Amino acid sequence: MAKLRFLFHDHLNLSVASLVSCDQKNDVVLLCESKIEFSRVKHHRKKIAFWLSSMRHFHEELLQAGYRVDYVMLDDPKNSHDLLQEISACAKRHHLQEVVVMQPSDYQTQEMLLSLPKKHDLALEMLPDNRFLATDAFFSTWATGKKQLRMEFFYREMRKSHDILMDGSEPVGGKWNYDSENRKPPKSGLTIPPTYDNPPDVISSAACKLVEKLFPDHFGDLSPFYFAVTRQQAVDALALFIRERLENFGDYQDAMIEGEPWMYHSHIGFYINIGFLHPRECIEAAEMAYQKGRAP
Repeated sequence: MAKLRFLFHDHLNLSVASLVSCDQKNDVVLLCESKIEFSRVKHHRKKIAFWLSSMRHFHEELLQAGYRVDYVMLDDPKNSHDLLQEISACAKRHHLQEVVVMQPSDYQTQEMLLSLPKKHDLALEMLPDNRFLATDAFFSTWATGKKQLRMEFFYREMRKSHDILMDGSEPVGGKWNYDSENRKPPKSGLTIPPTYDNPPDVISSAACKLVEKLFPDHFGDLSPFYFAVTRQQAVDALALFIRERLENFGDYQDAMIEGEPWMYHSHIGFYINIGFLHPRECIEAAEMAYQKGRAP
């Protein structure tokens, strides 16, 4: 039986759990731009434009990959901006009875989704988020019986369980972290490479104009807009960091210089958060650089 597969604005990857078993010929993938969702917190306008452009680019990627897609635009006069209403309307349009979704990233949205069967008489299958290296069960097992939950010890457990820079049961180099050595003040004459810059295309430009029109009370400038808005562009941004910044990142990770907002940081957090990059591939890229002698 065909299913409706709903994607949130931060589930933009063909490998997310809700698409893994998708029947591309019969299932319908729904993406919905929602002013309500984008306004629950007064986000920076550039962040909203990034979401919009990324969603619209991913829409194109889905179509090119052969998926059936129902896409609700932000300025569509028929858009209720209520996600449950839009899911229900899509199900009616395509005569579908079951909704598949990957677990959302916040509890409020998860509770909203769980009300879908009762409010709209639709079956709901909520799948675990497969973008995390630690499952809920893994964390619960680790946390059981502990008086304090310290990130340092969870970090060590994750290193061990995923064999990340390990030499048997010990960390490569003999130390779990090098925080005490990563607080060097910036020296004069540092050459800091320019950050990844992806000039806005037609889709990004349209997204910026729409945000300017519909979110006038949100803070922040829309220009310059330099984000990667596709997975491939995000992969390129990761590669640029590994190639040009990783070697010096540790030494100056806490340093600040006036006029140098980016320093040696990776600038890929938003690409992980939206689904373009998986944490594992970022770790593997850094590990490979270390093994090749391109990172200390």
